[in-house]
Amino acid sequence: MMAAIDTTSRRPRRRHLTRRIRQQISVALLALVFLFPLLVMLSTAFKTPTDIFSSPPTLLPAEWTLDNFAEAFDQIPIWRYLGNTLFVSGMSILGTVISCPLVAYALAKVRWRGSRPLLILVLATMMLPPQVTLIPLFLVWNGLGATNSYLPLIVPAFLGTPFFIFMIRQFLLAVPDELIEAARLDGASEFRTYATIVLPLARPAIITAAIFQFVWAWTDFLNPLIYLNDESTYTLSLGLYAFFGENDVAWGPLMAACVLFTLPAVAIFLIGQKFFIGGATAGALK
Repeated sequence: MMAAIDTTSRRPRRRHLTRRIRQQISVALLALVFLFPLLVMLSTAFKTPTDIFSSPPTLLPAEWTLDNFAEAFDQIPIWRYLGNTLFVSGMSILGTVISCPLVAYALAKVRWRGSRPLLILVLATMMLPPQVTLIPLFLVWNGLGATNSYLPLIVPAFLGTPFFIFMIRQFLLAVPDELIEAARLDGASEFRTYATIVLPLARPAIITAAIFQFVWAWTDFLNPLIYLNDESTYTLSLGLYAFFGENDVAWGPLMAACVLFTLPAVAIFLIGQKFFIGGATAGALK
């Protein structure tokens, strides 16, 4: 009798274990599919020209070399492109962390007439693909004489990004209203309440928005392609595209430059991973 009970109780655990193993294998295979292009890029960056075009192709280099990185720095003005990209990304992050939390606070914790219609308007702008507003925005910036400058790449961040506003607002909804009301009763102004109470509590969401903005600005290709005409102002993504188009495809140096282009975004994500996960899931938990 006891043996029959033990056998019956073990079956659900075995099924659960089998399901978990299948899930882990599926996740590993899916991760491998997404990581394979990255592995090819890393491998090609360290290959000699002979290894790159060897037949049959191999994933790992037969002979490891750093010559591709040296050629990339010789053929591509990486430091200039890197400085331009850091400037655009840094200013975009600054604009995002200044404007988006302020608007999110006004929509989440300040009672005023029109907040609900404004929130609906903000959400509605998220439904418009950027290609729809591409030509009107270009005409506006061109009319202002701001093309071939960084203004079209930086100024929109200071005006607020709907996705970040909504994400931070959802995070702020979890902040107890009693904290804000207590500060108001103590005579704190609205801005002081926002700066001393709300901003520290919203740090995970703000860091998440900053990470997103950095990755978007760092990898942005379309906007620099449209607004930047002078090669001295190119960002890394546009500079690598220009190098790809002006030369025979030197795959080794190109992949080496792509590795250097990818590393900062990966490093930023790994550094802020804890805040990223907390900020991204807080709104969903709410």
